[in-house]
Amino acid sequence: MKKRITISIFCFAMILSCTKDKSNSTSALHSKSVSENIKEHTEIISEVPPQDYVNYWFSGEAEITSFQLEQARYGELRKGKAVLVYVTEDFLPEVQVKADNRNANNISVLKLNTTKTFNTGIYPYSIMQSTFYPFNNNQHAMKVSCSVQEWCGHTYTQLNNRSRFEITSHSYFENEADQKIKLDKTILENEIWTQLRIDPASLPTGDLEVIPALEYIRLKHIEPKAYQAKGTLSFGTYELTYPDLNRSLKINFNNNYPYYILGWEETFQSGFGTNAKTLTTKATKLKTIKSAYWNKNGNADIYLRDTLLLND
Repeated sequence: MKKRITISIFCFAMILSCTKDKSNSTSALHSKSVSENIKEHTEIISEVPPQDYVNYWFSGEAEITSFQLEQARYGELRKGKAVLVYVTEDFLPEVQVKADNRNANNISVLKLNTTKTFNTGIYPYSIMQSTFYPFNNNQHAMKVSCSVQEWCGHTYTQLNNRSRFEITSHSYFENEADQKIKLDKTILENEIWTQLRIDPASLPTGDLEVIPALEYIRLKHIEPKAYQAKGTLSFGTYELTYPDLNRSLKINFNNNYPYYILGWEETFQSGFGTNAKTLTTKATKLKTIKSAYWNKNGNADIYLRDTLLLND
């Protein structure tokens, strides 16, 4: 059912190119049986005509959603803002960058840029993660990156999906500087946020091995690798729990297409030593707009930040 739907989208949009990686197929992504996935896709996807995917995701605009943020950092909650920017792009699978021109070798990805800004005392934090996920929903994210900037320094981490996951990391911390790591392919927490927007029924559930969000790996200074986790999907909520990390992530979304993200909660131990305590980061939706924002870069376009409630 999933393959048939994506082919239909290709026929309508004339811009999708799909090359299935059999070694990294849907069966490797999800713990459910094939019959269970087919049954769920029939129930969920059949309610969403392919033309609706085309009209929403291939209209030449991005979806931008702002959130009020309470971010746990150094054992305290910090007020800030978060933004999720979803947009479809043509992607070159070999070099793994956005394509300058459309051609038969491109694949269509749903890209998510996530930004967070908040202050810790006198100095600010700025975090950005980017995920490039095949719109055909038939393999892992092609690429994920994360950058963290604050007054102590900045870090950059990039994961590329090749024969294995290849991670390159740069940091101002001695023990984390200039790393190159290869990992076996498994579920990426970063890709959950894009996979959900295409088909929530395809989200992995049960006992899993998951590579946590690159942001979390960087802020907690943990080893980049897969950790044991459990995924649960209920009406409008997807949750990942990591027993060994004492961490959970709960994403709330509208159960009707296009499955808007309404907010999220991330509970973990924040701070170090005697200042460590279990806190919950929370994000609550403010506004959503559709916009070709890359063309809205003049001073006259600043009003759009007011629309998104990002200037208060």
